[in-house]
Amino acid sequence: MALSVPGYSPSFKRPPEIVRLRRRRSRSQKAAASSPLELREPTPRRAALAAGLLLRPFPAAAGRIGGPTAARRNPFARLDNRLRVAAEASDGLPRGQPEAPSSFSDTNQENDMLWEETLSEKTTATELSQASHISFSELDTPFSENTELPVDWSIKTRLLVTSSQPFTWADHLKAQEEAQGLVQHCRATEVTLPQSIKDPKLSTELRCAFQQSLIYWLHPALSWLPLFPRIGADRKMAGKTIPWSNDETLQHILMSDWSVSFTSLYNLLKTKLCPYFYVCTYQFTVLFRAAGFAGSNVITALISPTTRGLREAMKNEGIEFSLPLIEENDQKKKAHGTSMGLGEEQAISDEDEEESFSWLEEMGVQDKIKKPDIHSIKLRKEKHEVQMDHRPESVVLVKGINTFTLLNFLINCKSLVATSGAQAGLPPTLLSPVAFRGATMQMLKARSINVKTQALSGYKDQFSMEITGPIMPHALHSMTMLLKSSQSGSFSAGLYPHEPTAVFNIHLPLDKLLDKEAVHKELTNCGLHPKTLEQLSQIPLLGKSSLRKVEVNDYMCNWRS
Repeated sequence: MALSVPGYSPSFKRPPEIVRLRRRRSRSQKAAASSPLELREPTPRRAALAAGLLLRPFPAAAGRIGGPTAARRNPFARLDNRLRVAAEASDGLPRGQPEAPSSFSDTNQENDMLWEETLSEKTTATELSQASHISFSELDTPFSENTELPVDWSIKTRLLVTSSQPFTWADHLKAQEEAQGLVQHCRATEVTLPQSIKDPKLSTELRCAFQQSLIYWLHPALSWLPLFPRIGADRKMAGKTIPWSNDETLQHILMSDWSVSFTSLYNLLKTKLCPYFYVCTYQFTVLFRAAGFAGSNVITALISPTTRGLREAMKNEGIEFSLPLIEENDQKKKAHGTSMGLGEEQAISDEDEEESFSWLEEMGVQDKIKKPDIHSIKLRKEKHEVQMDHRPESVVLVKGINTFTLLNFLINCKSLVATSGAQAGLPPTLLSPVAFRGATMQMLKARSINVKTQALSGYKDQFSMEITGPIMPHALHSMTMLLKSSQSGSFSAGLYPHEPTAVFNIHLPLDKLLDKEAVHKELTNCGLHPKTLEQLSQIPLLGKSSLRKVEVNDYMCNWRS
């Protein structure tokens, strides 16, 4: 048993010794603070400061000099920003005027900036959102300004509208207003709203038109499964009940019904009773457009994204198609003389291979060196085709009678439906602005939100409305017309497109210019509002991008893509 010896402390210091150490530290710090600046700095730094040179202060020294309230240097701060600021300040001085030697307090400006950066990281979420909005509106330059938006053929998944006026007119529709909106949609009733509505909440005409613009048609309709978007939807569908995954008879019935609906849609498109529709598979999306849209006088179909296997299968079925973006790029290269065509590159590569093999024969080592087989040579030649797979550049254009061949190809294509995973056995989704055989009427989801945002004088009300679902081009234009009337021509909107469909805005090669009046007369019964029809008849200008931000001020549209 160990004996307790007075003053014995084998593994720790006694409390009185800790108190003495703290007293010594506090005395040394007070002495350092009371000592002059020159004594606290090392000898080389004192000499440099006496010569008038600007030196970067020691982080620890800066902390001791300023006392307990001095700002500590941020070790993670970027130095290039402050160097750039110093350079700009020195450039701002007139030539020939030397910089005055600064005191040690001036050199502490760097630490002050670092402290400001640290404080900026602690701003609230509201201030961050407000700052981001201000930077977006002030720094970004609007791409264009007009009374109408450009045509956008991409499908939007979300639309967020903000305004200084409330959206109470969009909430809690009466039963009569909802029924009237459904009837107006089914009968394709043309509704013309005034330029500005004084009291939107009391306007029955506005509320019915809003209900009419939310309707779209879908096949198949399975309420427990999200049927759009289909690309990358396996995670959302995981864990859902799929009774047809192991039932071939049920899969055959689903595909049979889908084929009937698909054929019905194409017939409506051919007779110009349907303006356009989408076929959304788990790998790609197809946009069918009637003759007269996008500047084409025949039916067109755009497929994106595609793969080399899909393109080869289409070639084997006799479907003639083109790659608009690849052809446009080749034409630009030929015009500038910087490159050669695809066929010339392949011919030159073949000649190089023949020359390399003949050189081996002359050396007499052709049997000792293993030559690449036919398959590897073919894959190397098709390397450029594989590289553009699943990219916007792989978009395929099918025109005219070839669209009917494409219809039969898609109906009989076995790879159109997934064989495993959450989407196994599920037919592609058909989206249309008008009714067709086997379709189900669906509604976009809309809800209004009122929040408080920080302003210069305090807080102000910010009203917003969110619309989710497959927002097709006609619905976007109808919403824009409604919002101009209800919000007195001033609102802003953020658009969230389904990225694989953004490439549908490319400019197609035109054979001849179309007569707009004749086109509008032929498409009168397609189920679209005349102004919407006029807008969708425009030639696409957005290219591979789509609308992302729309700001309407005094009925003038500023948009960014």
